[in-house]
Amino acid sequence: MEREKIIFGHVMDERTIKKAAASKRKFMKEFGDEEGKKYYLKAEENAVLGKRMQVENLLLSEEPMTFPENAFIVGNIRMGFGHYRIAMAIASCAHALGYKPYWFDLSSFHGTTGSEMIKKQNALYSFGSKLSQRSRLFNRFYWEPLNSEGFRKLSYNAVDQKNAELLVPLYANFPKDIPFAGTHVWPAQGAVHGGLKNVANVIPDNWPMGLHLSEGALHTVQTPFAYAGYKMLKGMSKKKTLGMPSGSLMYTGHYVDHELVSNLYEDTEDRMKRIEEGKPLRLLIPVGGAGAGKEMIKELLRYLTPKIEKKEVQVLLNFGDHLKMYEALCQELPELMKGAAVHFDTYEEVEKMALHMDQHLEGVHVFYHQDIFEAVYATNLLMRESDLLVTKPSELSFYPIPKLFLKRVGGHEAYGAIYAAQQGDGTAECETKEEMIGMMEALLSQKELLLAMNRRILQLHKQQVYHGGYEVVKLLTERES
Repeated sequence: MEREKIIFGHVMDERTIKKAAASKRKFMKEFGDEEGKKYYLKAEENAVLGKRMQVENLLLSEEPMTFPENAFIVGNIRMGFGHYRIAMAIASCAHALGYKPYWFDLSSFHGTTGSEMIKKQNALYSFGSKLSQRSRLFNRFYWEPLNSEGFRKLSYNAVDQKNAELLVPLYANFPKDIPFAGTHVWPAQGAVHGGLKNVANVIPDNWPMGLHLSEGALHTVQTPFAYAGYKMLKGMSKKKTLGMPSGSLMYTGHYVDHELVSNLYEDTEDRMKRIEEGKPLRLLIPVGGAGAGKEMIKELLRYLTPKIEKKEVQVLLNFGDHLKMYEALCQELPELMKGAAVHFDTYEEVEKMALHMDQHLEGVHVFYHQDIFEAVYATNLLMRESDLLVTKPSELSFYPIPKLFLKRVGGHEAYGAIYAAQQGDGTAECETKEEMIGMMEALLSQKELLLAMNRRILQLHKQQVYHGGYEVVKLLTERES
């Protein structure tokens, strides 16, 4: 079926169809024509996630694999930390509900046409993200419009649908009815093109975009705003659209790991107790590889330095697997960073530290892990004992911890901060240094602001707003055959 020609009843114009075909030919010419080829798989324990949620990585094999009856496939790609983080949340919830999660990373199958195509597109997106942080003109006139309006069009989805045909050989080993949750649209599109019948397209953002559509899959969203926008395909075409048909879209709530949801009440109560007792405020700051927010984080640390010295604030900086970002801050804030406690590739130490934070914390602590799974999950470990998350409004917008939002990277992220501010568990987006410092001053001086956020988190928890990960799993495993 040529899915690039008609998307949810909307007929694509000839120019878009030709563009989609040309894109597929370009990747075939560069990486090879694998039409009719079948790849087989094998499973190997994920060294980090396997201990917590029994996750196994899927790798290429010479022989086909037999999956157990309780198998649950988490399809993903490495694009920053966001899609890995959502995939971890889904895998965690699947394990908690009694299923065996398998990690299917489309960008990990080196030498295959589909995987090399994804890595090239991811590299281009990463380059654009980094350039947007260095050039205000590029960001204003190209990157922001592309991320908010360009990716919004159904015509953009048409190109991806055609390219997804190149992913089909990687799906040959899966039973057609196996539960498959794609935490990026490309794994979901590949699954549908590969003939899988039980596919969820786990949409990450709060801003509806044609980019995220995978017709033939069950689409899930985290917010009512996203549900209404996707249901009507709002702004995705200049022509009138019929919207998404009944049964193709579900609101689930936020995708959050079982470990965080199951301990949410206790962790939130502990935060409120620390605030009431006037304990040092623990700030958790994840730093991305694109350099997003680096200048603002630098200014924030300068502002906080006297408060850190007075033991009014404790700072946890997680650089993930981005050592260059750590080195850059060391050059620009030598005195502060020289005195920081360094935790490099010490994941077991971080696990222990997260359980006994009061015994370890003072001043600034920096974290770096070469392993991508350790790098991402370290934020989850540290989050439970932190009081405030300082982040751009990305996938972390939906996590159950008070949040101070820095400036976005790409227009679509703005709507994560808007949503969190409306829900009451995060601040508005701070687009300037002055806004950020003002917000931090208020959070430090007026404890009722943080207490209100924590009380709101408890209210949202009672409404099961943070249960979206479980709901995605249930939608796939409880569907009638």
